[in-house]
Amino acid sequence: MKLISWNVNGIRAVLKKNFLEFLDEHQPDVLLLQEVKAERDQVEEDFEAAGWNVFWNPAVKKGYSGVAALSRTPVISSTNGIGIEEHDQEGRVITLEYDTFYVVGVYTPNAQNELRRLDYRVSWNAAFLSYVKGLERRKPVIFAGDLNVSHTEIDLARPKQNRKNAGFSDEERAGFDDILAAGFVDAFRYFYPDEPGHYSWWSYRGGARAKNVGWRLDYFCVTKSLMNRVKSAKILSDVMGSDHCPVEVVIEIG
Repeated sequence: MKLISWNVNGIRAVLKKNFLEFLDEHQPDVLLLQEVKAERDQVEEDFEAAGWNVFWNPAVKKGYSGVAALSRTPVISSTNGIGIEEHDQEGRVITLEYDTFYVVGVYTPNAQNELRRLDYRVSWNAAFLSYVKGLERRKPVIFAGDLNVSHTEIDLARPKQNRKNAGFSDEERAGFDDILAAGFVDAFRYFYPDEPGHYSWWSYRGGARAKNVGWRLDYFCVTKSLMNRVKSAKILSDVMGSDHCPVEVVIEIG
């Protein structure tokens, strides 16, 4: 089962670029999308006719945030949000239940310039981790998406210059420490524990992508007991169309 997560930075925009070609080439069984910036009825593409089960969680604010999920495999159930009104206004979480595990798509809030939303971000981190740990009491969990943090210095090109910036603050990095301490595994680092230079987001400014001056912000985090079924983890850095690139895991099922 191939699972891919991608912050598309606007589903309607990427559909005008290479999105359908990307689907044809990579053939995901489950595709988690972040920052779709649209409601389902604003997207003309008939994914259902192409054989997808489609799930959508837009933000209350039009044209902002929002997550979606496409699944070739039928799901037992789907849930939007984490059940806390304060955190469920921005369309940031979608949960799909399968026979033997949950798949959660997540778009973590950005701490923003001068860390002005850091307090909210810290609150969000705790609430989301509590949510996925609650799911885990029933079945193993795979959660994936744009977590808006580079965990360690090898996860971004310029750690010293970004020490107190959004995405690399001590508080945000500690939030990812909490995820690992809670028993989730960063799937990419499981396979590539010490390799620098692997990024999933690049600024549009200064030719950052061509120079590979990037950040690893997009993750698959997997319940530890499920990791023996994860066969590979990749960052699909050659896929264009957004300021983020997709990330992928392949898991053995059955």
